[in-house]
Amino acid sequence: MGIKYIHILLLLCIFLVPNYAMVWNSPHESKKVKEDTLFSSFSLPPKRLDPVVSYASNEWAIIGQIYEPPLQYNYLKRPYELEPLTLTKMPTIRYLDKKGNRVDEHSDKVMFSEYRLDLRKDIKYQNHPCFVKDAEGRLRYGVLSNEQLDSIHALDDLKQTATRYLVAADYAYAIKRMAVRQNHSPILDNMQTYINGLRKFSAKITQIAKEKKKNGQVLDLRPYSIDGVKVIDDETLMITIKGRYPQFLYWLSMNFFAPIPWEADLFYQQPGLIAKNITLNWFPVGTGAYYLAENNPNRQMRLLINPNYHDERYPSLSKAEQKKFNIPEALLKDSGAKMPFIKEIVYSLEKENIPLWNKFLQGYYDASGISSEAFDQAVQISSGGTMGLSDEMKEKGIKLKGSVEPSIFYLAFNMVDPVVGGYSKAAKKLRQAISIAQNEEEYISIFTNERGIPAQGPIPPGIFGYEEGEAGTNTVVYNWVDGKRVRKPLVVAKKLLAEAGYPNGISEKTGKHLKLYYDTTATGPDDRALMDWRRKQFDKLGIELVIRATDYNRFQDKIRKGKVQLFSWGWNADYPDPENFLFLLYGGNAAVDTNGAGINSSNYKNPKFDRLFNQMKTMKNTPARMQIIQKMLKIVREDAPWVWGMHPKSLALFHQWYHNVLPHAMANNTLKYKRIDAKLRVRKQQAWNRPVILPLILLALVMCLAVFLLYRAYLNRQRSVIIREEH
Repeated sequence: MGIKYIHILLLLCIFLVPNYAMVWNSPHESKKVKEDTLFSSFSLPPKRLDPVVSYASNEWAIIGQIYEPPLQYNYLKRPYELEPLTLTKMPTIRYLDKKGNRVDEHSDKVMFSEYRLDLRKDIKYQNHPCFVKDAEGRLRYGVLSNEQLDSIHALDDLKQTATRYLVAADYAYAIKRMAVRQNHSPILDNMQTYINGLRKFSAKITQIAKEKKKNGQVLDLRPYSIDGVKVIDDETLMITIKGRYPQFLYWLSMNFFAPIPWEADLFYQQPGLIAKNITLNWFPVGTGAYYLAENNPNRQMRLLINPNYHDERYPSLSKAEQKKFNIPEALLKDSGAKMPFIKEIVYSLEKENIPLWNKFLQGYYDASGISSEAFDQAVQISSGGTMGLSDEMKEKGIKLKGSVEPSIFYLAFNMVDPVVGGYSKAAKKLRQAISIAQNEEEYISIFTNERGIPAQGPIPPGIFGYEEGEAGTNTVVYNWVDGKRVRKPLVVAKKLLAEAGYPNGISEKTGKHLKLYYDTTATGPDDRALMDWRRKQFDKLGIELVIRATDYNRFQDKIRKGKVQLFSWGWNADYPDPENFLFLLYGGNAAVDTNGAGINSSNYKNPKFDRLFNQMKTMKNTPARMQIIQKMLKIVREDAPWVWGMHPKSLALFHQWYHNVLPHAMANNTLKYKRIDAKLRVRKQQAWNRPVILPLILLALVMCLAVFLLYRAYLNRQRSVIIREEH
């Protein structure tokens, strides 16, 4: 009988282990793997999901799928192009004089720009308890009793949910929330400059909010109004801007201008819910393609498809547009299909890069970035600097997408510093010499694995004003040779340095080597190689570079007060317009003249540049604007307030079952365009995760043999006992 059971056990090991081994190391539910579920990860939990407050990329990756501002970027078109999202058409603009009379757009009498937003009538919010009403029309959960609160530990404990249609007043309500200082909106100060009446309203409502909180009352913003924000009816909103500000359209695509239903705002102001961390900052309420179904930052976050989502179709392009924007056929297979395609998105917490990378290679994550540890395994760089996938990645069918980000990282000179600043010929030549000596190509190769391109000025690729080829080359630093940019030889830099009064890096006035000070927050052991490289670049000119490392708060304080000589800084685009980069060099934004509030950290001030900036900033993207921008670039290249540094390049890997992947640096709501082939994913996961079961079978055989031998020994002993008893 025992032998029979051993045979059965052995057969189970042989036949069942291969069938069930796949789930042994899978971090996901097998059911979800077979469905239209996207598996992604996060390393830093989002802290703020309130759209009026949030300004971090990892937070926008979540709330961009949930909230819908009036406008969005077309997913396929480049350069980036705005289109309606919750509107029936792009906003119409009227230009008014100081009396409110309509004038021509180009008139010098323009005092206001009036934006008319016409909303769609078919947009609903996600289902949420805040919308539930009783028989008398009152909000059922508007004032929760202590008894009710005792049984509420999560939002799901409120079993009833409802929805309603989006109305224009919801957008107005969002702007009012922006004005409340206690909400800490990062764009309030900027918007007060433009939205008519916002500054006055903010001062008033902030005081009211303070008094309401003191008295334990909720702040209902509906009775209050902003002069420049008018609700005409449920489908029409008017926003009045001071002067001309065409970039305001870009702001209307950001989450700051996403609608907030008053019901949600009042619901989440209840002290009992706040005490349980049930707030708008934690549980968003939007009209987007998805809603946040689970928010557990210590484990995972889940987005589910919004069952009330309005009709939206995957974009289509004509043959001419497809050719113009260089869009492959694979990205147009879903043209005209209803979105979203993915039903659920699961974000899992992954604190370490290596486990995340291994799970991606096993097929358990659908896409992945490329960490420095995994770069050589994933990417091959040709002798010409071209990036491509390694053979290992190609064999798995993994695909690579890369794009230059609308960002810049640069080395800045403090233009009010007596040594490296100023606008004399000698000062310019000193900065130009240093600019030539900073080998950005070498920096990109060593420290970023070729993930970047040398900058020729402040404007990155993809932004109006950037030019490719010889026309876009900074001739102060580069020569154009045989169709390529070639950094000027070091002998040119040394000649400029001598003309600046520092032959071989020695001051003609003091007879000593020039000593410059570089402020940085780099304090860890991993930063030593970078600092050594920095010193080497200056040493080539005979200049001694002194590193002054400090903490970030102290570093920022020194920059705001102009107490630095050289420092590294960067800027990511808020919106795809050259004004968003050129204003970093506008004299009116100089940090030392604005008590540190200005974004011109190098304190560059050139009257010619400033005049051109004021002329250019409100223009549309026309050839005339391009001409002005080119004049501005020539001025700053000559003055060299920055060593222009680099524009970073993002690289992403994704599996063959993940479709419609196209990098988009400005859009945050792109998951609705993506599609998953779940059947292919399951097949590949099974193929890539077949267990090595031979050791298990051998172990089972050894155990079975041991059991058999013990059992046989036991039988022999029993027989011997019986024989002795018989005798």
